[in-house]
Amino acid sequence: MVLFDWVKTEPYMASLTLFSATTLHTKHGFGFQRIKLFPSKHHRVFSVSASASSSPLKALIFDCDGVILESEHLHRQAYNDAFTHFNVRCPSSSSSSDQPLNWDVHFYDELQNQIGGGKPKMRWYFKEHGWPSSTLFETPPTDDDDRANLIDTLQDWKTERYKEIIKSGTVKPRPGVLRLMDEVKEAGIKLAVCSAATKSSVIMCLENLIGIERFQGLDCFLAGDDVKEKKPDPSIYITASKKLGVSEKDCLVVEDSVIGLQAATQAGMSCIVTYTSSTASQDFSDAIAIYPDLSNVRQKSYLPVLHVHHWL
Repeated sequence: MVLFDWVKTEPYMASLTLFSATTLHTKHGFGFQRIKLFPSKHHRVFSVSASASSSPLKALIFDCDGVILESEHLHRQAYNDAFTHFNVRCPSSSSSSDQPLNWDVHFYDELQNQIGGGKPKMRWYFKEHGWPSSTLFETPPTDDDDRANLIDTLQDWKTERYKEIIKSGTVKPRPGVLRLMDEVKEAGIKLAVCSAATKSSVIMCLENLIGIERFQGLDCFLAGDDVKEKKPDPSIYITASKKLGVSEKDCLVVEDSVIGLQAATQAGMSCIVTYTSSTASQDFSDAIAIYPDLSNVRQKSYLPVLHVHHWL
């Protein structure tokens, strides 16, 4: 497997660094990509240029968590606060039996990179480690309605806690996000945000991080509540394409994880990745470009063209 890390050197040109990736499996049962960087002699040069077959960019679609803000550690904190608040205890979790459930950094990185959406994360965990006791259910719930009620209550409390963290004013947008949004709108390109998170949580994040004016200026906004299936299912991006009135091939998605990348490409859209510390080792070979953030990504230089030509 070959991965690409593209570093801007001049307009329409970049250096291409080759990586070797092998699939490993963690103690938690998740598979992930470990990357080895080759020496600089393996650099190649590629050109991004317009051609007769190139499609003009008509819509730019952002994911929220991990793209607009570095959020996963905040979500982990909110989940653990919810587990403590409701004294959630799983029979076979890695947490001490006399302590509430606590997802550590390494486990949560793996979990959030494999399973999209908060409720599916908890449902998967409880199926694997046993349904928990809590202040909501003194004995572990056994029927589907009680289990759904447990997950709904935990997710609702977690969402409110997450909002409190965002509203604290300590969280800022990732580099380049606001500038790129403004450039795209000024160029007459449609702008959207599609997130797997709870709608109320995403609205609060966007209003606090990109500002109410930018949020209200979005041409489309979709959250996990708006579709039946979570990423990597492509439903949210297919729905966005229809609401925007733009063909999938004329849309470009900005994602941070392989789950989001899969959702975008399965929807027939091109995707660039701005990875985070928890997703940097994933296989992004289906992305048309990979960046550590959006600092050096300009609408005029990179985004008008959805086709990439490689010179090796």
